[in-house]
Amino acid sequence: MPHHPAPLDDCTSDAQPSAATRRRTALARLSQDERGAVTAEYAIIIMAAVAFAGVLVAIMRSPEIRAMLVKLVENALAAAG
Repeated sequence: MPHHPAPLDDCTSDAQPSAATRRRTALARLSQDERGAVTAEYAIIIMAAVAFAGVLVAIMRSPEIRAMLVKLVENALAAAG
């Protein structure tokens, strides 16, 4: 019986995975990697807090708002004592 070698595709399928398979595996691994996600969330929260503080500073510089707050504190102190 003559021996016929297996086709070339069959030889490479058991060896190393193809470049496309390695890319898919790497992309799947990267999509599941959450390192740095918490740091990014903290950065977003800090940016939002800074923006909120900026809005508060802008509001507090308004003479009308300042007068309202002074009146509120004076009323609270008068009621307490």
